[in-house]
Formats: sequence, structure tokens, C-alpha cells
Amino acid sequence: MTETSYCTPLVGLDAVVLDIEATGLDSTTARIVQIGAIKVHGGVIDKYRCFNRLVNPDIPIPPSSTTIHGIADADVATAAPFKDVWPELRDFIGTSILVGHATAYDLAVLQRECQLAGIEWRPRHALDIRTLAQIAAPTLAGHSLDSLCAWLDIKIEGRHTALGDATATARAFLALLPLLRAKNVRTLAEAEAATRHAIERDAQAAGGLMATFEDAPTGKATDEPDDKVQGPLMRTDTYPYRHCVYEVMGMPPVRVSPNDTMHEVSRTLINRKVSSAFVEIGDGRHGIVTERDIMRAIASRGADALARPVADIMNTPLQSISDQAFLYRAIARMQRFGFRHLGVRNANGEIIGALTMRDLLRYRASSAIALGDEIDVANTVGELSQAWAKLPVIAKELIAEDVRAFTIANVISSELRVLTRRASQLAEARMKDAGHGAPPVPYAVLVLGSAGRGESLLAADQDNAIIFNSGEPGGPEDRWFEKLGRHLSDILDEVGVPYCKGGVMARNAAWRMSFADWKGMIESWVRRQRPKDLLNVDIFFDGIPVFGDVALGEAIWEHAYACGSQSTPFIKLLTEAARIPGGQAFTLFGGFRRDEKGRVDLKKVGLFPIITAARVLSIKYDARARSTPERFRKIAAKGAASPDAIERLLVAHETIIRSILEQQITDIADGVPPGNKVATARLDRAQRAALKAAVADVYIATDLVGEGRI
Repeated sequence: MTETSYCTPLVGLDAVVLDIEATGLDSTTARIVQIGAIKVHGGVIDKYRCFNRLVNPDIPIPPSSTTIHGIADADVATAAPFKDVWPELRDFIGTSILVGHATAYDLAVLQRECQLAGIEWRPRHALDIRTLAQIAAPTLAGHSLDSLCAWLDIKIEGRHTALGDATATARAFLALLPLLRAKNVRTLAEAEAATRHAIERDAQAAGGLMATFEDAPTGKATDEPDDKVQGPLMRTDTYPYRHCVYEVMGMPPVRVSPNDTMHEVSRTLINRKVSSAFVEIGDGRHGIVTERDIMRAIASRGADALARPVADIMNTPLQSISDQAFLYRAIARMQRFGFRHLGVRNANGEIIGALTMRDLLRYRASSAIALGDEIDVANTVGELSQAWAKLPVIAKELIAEDVRAFTIANVISSELRVLTRRASQLAEARMKDAGHGAPPVPYAVLVLGSAGRGESLLAADQDNAIIFNSGEPGGPEDRWFEKLGRHLSDILDEVGVPYCKGGVMARNAAWRMSFADWKGMIESWVRRQRPKDLLNVDIFFDGIPVFGDVALGEAIWEHAYACGSQSTPFIKLLTEAARIPGGQAFTLFGGFRRDEKGRVDLKKVGLFPIITAARVLSIKYDARARSTPERFRKIAAKGAASPDAIERLLVAHETIIRSILEQQITDIADGVPPGNKVATARLDRAQRAALKAAVADVYIATDLVGEGRI
């Protein structure tokens, strides 16, 4: 069972939807006569994992109750009592989140039954769809189960049977999720917070509609599971999140021919003191042969095996990983496939090194390392959302370990790119399932903005584009990719990456074009006359291809830089736009200028000027790079800025990112949708001083894009 984190999207919950039928409506006296429950995993109802039991209440069932649920004394005469049913129900629920309609009643009755049976009760974490429906549709006339199902066009089969009502509740819960997302209620923590606010607004709402997490009372032994929702990490080895493959790989790799004998290859491995060699098959294809492969061949065939070519025992295709990937991705891939060796490829797909488990052994971390491959192998939106939900918890652990904030942002960006790649694959599958066939022409999906720069934080939304090889606007190719773009955006939104408010998504025609049309669009950008005409243009220069024909994406990015750096009017417009103040950061007395909630928009007054300056100068000096630090370093190398000025900007950049990230982590845990505004009152004196110094140094960036050189 996947552990549930407070930041798990609702669509990714492992939940048990529960309903009980009882002898009456008063939870202080009612006894259970039937329990029904059904599993919901990753946004899908598992109809094969049900719980349906009659329970002997040990008291007569009132005729008025029998009239409702149809269960009479004779029906439960031979049924087990609650104390015998509970262990099975407890195991069925496990650590899952409970979901129900008017769950306060169900939980109160369950608690009383446990007390009567002498069983220790631990408060269960539960979500009430009645309250969630009031949040999603406050103007709906009624929020009873019948009303909700009628409104959501759900047919209830077996009304007033425990399993029938549980199944209808499960269907209603899943149908409410898109409506809740529209209200910015996406995660478990956000559902908690929204429920609390709804209860506070409505004093008539039953207290405890949502049970809370509490530790079991001390001083009494219990065999109950710990129902506290756990994040995926207790303690994290942060090294794999701070270092990349190229830092530990062996290079150059040992290469052999498929016709080389095992004896020759054995000698090569011994002489080079390595445990594997890559077999060059041709056409850029590789296999791999390891010392273990040779030993197995000798064990099964005898010494004569040494005269055989390694082509007989090599494994192909060679599994590889990017040299720029973080080590946690390499560890996850090795663990998933059971490999001990990986090839390492550069941006051009060329094998440039080798990575072995021996290289990584001392860097093995907790199960959270599997994050990268969990996204890679997710087959449903629910599975994707469960993997994606681990990021805030991992970010919290890395912050606690004092890992650089920019490194954490790079990890988040890396996973957002992989998430977009996997969502693209699932979108293609949806296209085929819908009868639209395979892509009509080669294409690439690009991630733009902060994820392209490697600077995403935890409030990322969608910024993506599609470039396809050929086709006209509105033509068959464009229509195919429009549908693909819609699927892509919908999947990302469901997982927890919201639609871009500015519409920068491949589902929209402005961000979905043929290669020729993209070239034309870029050339039109450099002819723009006013800064306001450049809206969203600059983030394209941060773009990176993450799926499909990567060369196509890189070619258009290179074309953009070539055109932009050669157009003086375009650079002047970008410069003019970059020098427009983002807002006053400080008051007359030197304090932070805060909004009505006591927060400072650090993106507006801090990050945005720094990021924009780096981008503009990188275009001006044709310093082709994506990340802000790399751009500034290349600019300094060209003599366009002093190393001291650049260092101060990079320190400011790091400090501001860390402040925003820490605030986002706090907000997510509190069920507040993360943003870029920071509550400065929560900072201690040293933190405020560092943040003030960082924001004060932002002027360096705005001056750099002007006429002066700092």
C-alpha cells in the first residue's frame, strides 16, 4: 500500500470508502447491523476489493430502521458480533484514508462499538463528501447522497445497503475531484483546510465531520496500525539529490567488438580494472557484457566458452541514463530493473561513460529514491499523482539537510520535465485508444519557463509547447496535436500541475505549431515594436524538449537565440521591458512592503528582475544557456559584468529561492495552495536580514540590463 502524504493529490489517494447501516440514527445508542466498504486507488474504484458484512447488533432492530435498510433480526441472527468483524475490517482499511458521506456518524458509531467490545479506538482520518460537495457546489439545493448522485448523474444500485451506498459514495467522490480542483482544492491537506473553513462558516455542520490524525494514547498496548498519515521520507540521504551522474561515472567506457572472444574481453576487463564492457553493435546501438556474464558462461559451458564471441552472451539493448541526471535517478533505475551497470549518454545520445552499482553503493538512500522511476513507470493519473506528491516532502527533507535551494529547485524541475514526458506518453495512449492513431509527423514537447531553466519551485503550473515537423494551422496534423495537447494538459492538471493561467500550453494554437511556423513566429517576435507585445515571448528562450524528437526542439531553441542575438531592436525592447519596476520592496522606513496578509511577493520584487536580466543578457551576448546561474557565469566570462556583481546576484537568487521554497513547504502542509508570497513575520532576525540584503541587491540585475556595466 502506498503511503499517503499530506500533499498527495486527492486523485492519488489510497482510500477506503465506508458506509454502515445501524439500528438507529442516534450515534450514542445505535448498533451496527451491516458494514460495506470499497477500495479506491489512484482515482480508480477497485470493484474487486470490497468488504460487505452483516453484524449481529446484540439488540433488537427497530422496525423503523428495517423499513429503511431492509435488515431484520432474522437476517443477523447468525451473523458475527462486531468484536469478531472488527479485525477483518481493520486490516481491510489498513492505513488508507477513509471517505464517506456524513462520516461523523459512521465514525462515532464505529468508535462506540469498539468501546463496547473493549477494543482500543484510534481516531481515523476521513474525508466527508457532503462537506466537499458543499465546497465544490455551494449553491446546490441539497447535498444528500441522493441529491449528489442525481446531480452528478450517478445511478445508485442497492440504495440503503452498506456496500451499495459505499460504491455510490466512491463514484460521487471521484466525480467531485475536477470541481474541487477548480476551487483550488487539490491535495489532502487542502481538502482538510477547506473542510475546516467550511465547518467554521457553518456552525450547524456536525463537529468532527473530518476525523483528525492523532497518535494512539500512551500507556496501553494495541495491535492497531498507526493511522497517522506519513510522508514518504523519515530520513533522506541527500547526496543523490545534490550530485549528478557525470560526477561519479567512469570514463571513457570500455568498448569491445561483438566478435571479440570472451577470453579477450576477460583480459581487457582485468587490465582496465572494470567489471563490464560495452559491445559496439553498429548504428549507434550497444550491448553490454559483464564479468558475471562471462563467469556464468564458463559455469554452464566449461572452459571452451572462452573461445566463443561475446555476442553469444551480451545483453542488449544497453540501458543508459543522461550524464546530467541526478544520482537518485540512476539508483532508482538500477533498483527497478535489477541492473548493476548503466551506460551514460550525453545530450547527443552518445555513450560517454559507464556507471556501476559499485560507484553508487555508498550513496544508496531510502525508498524515496524511487521517486524518479515511479513517475517513469506510472500507468495511470493516480499513480502519477502519488509519485508527484512526494516532491514537497522530499523538498522539506532537503531543506532540513541544508541542501542548496537552487539544487532543490533543479530536482523539482527535473521531475516536472519527467512528469511532462510521462504525461505525453499517456496522452499518446489516450489518442490511440480514442481511435486517432499514431502521431502523423515527428514532434517534440517542450517545457518552458522555470522548469526549462531548472528553477521550478512547488507552485509550478503548466508552461509547455509542441513543435511538429510539418503541417498547416488548422490542418489534420494541427488538429491531431491540438487533441494531444488537451490530453496532456488535462493529465498534468489532474496530477497536480494546474493549467497555466496565461494559456501557455500546447492545447492552445499560439503554443502549437509546425517547425516552419515556429521559425516564422520567432522572426516576428524580433520585429515587435512595443514591450507589451513581448508577453510570454521570453519564456520560450528557457524551453527544453522533454519528449519526442528532441533534435527538433533543440533546433528551434537554437534558432530563437540566433535570431534574438542578431536583432538590436529586439534586444532593446527586451531591455526596456526588463527595466520596468516590478514593485517597491521596501517601505520608507526600510521594512518590507507587505500585503494585507503580511506577505511579500518575492517573485515580483526579487526573482523576476534577476531571472529576466539573466535571460536578456544571455540573448544580447548570445550566451546560450538555460539556467540563471549558468547564464550569469557565461555573461561574466564574456566580460559583460564583474565577477563580484555576478556573485552577489547569485547569492541573492539563492536566498530568495530558499525563502519562497520554505514558505511553500509550510503552506502545503497547512493546506494552503503554494505561491510566491512569503510571510516575513515567520522569519527570525538573521533570516530577515539576509532576505533584505538579497532583495536590496536586485538593483544590480536591473542596472546590468541598462547601459552601465557593473
